Amino acid sequence: MTGSGAKSAVEWLVSVAPDPDACRWEWERNPLGVTLLPAGRRWDVLILPGELGYPTLDVLTRLIDRPGPVLADFGDSRMGFFVPPGTAARWLGTGVRGAGHGTWIVVPYPGRTSGGVRWLIPPDGSGTLTDPALLELAMHEAAARRGEGGRENGA
Repeated sequence: MTGSGAKSAVEWLVSVAPDPDACRWEWERNPLGVTLLPAGRRWDVLILPGELGYPTLDVLTRLIDRPGPVLADFGDSRMGFFVPPGTAARWLGTGVRGAGHGTWIVVPYPGRTSGGVRWLIPPDGSGTLTDPALLELAMHEAAARRGEGGRENGA
């Protein structure tokens, strides 16, 4: 991520923080390189288990050039897809958790490696988010492919 790209991504992210300067300070001084940001203002996050999230991201990146930001956590056990605000409150899906209004998420500084949480697709600063309908389509396709693979392997 270029310097100007990281700067615009930082500004986009901190725009939701109650105190943007404190958020920047936390990124600089927290040994893990993360801060907490509230969901539900500019974006919600749909959290998928990693075993579904990675194939979903693979399908999604074939459908569109650039999906919205995507986070992965410790050991890649979960992935968070940034979607429009309000999506988490309306989402119905088994095994998918939503972080929306009233919740906070751990966010690493764009373009840096941190302890435990990392960007798979960092924000670009433009506000690009993943369309929930496309995400759902990609999830169905990924689940179907996993199911086909299971039958081929005798599962």
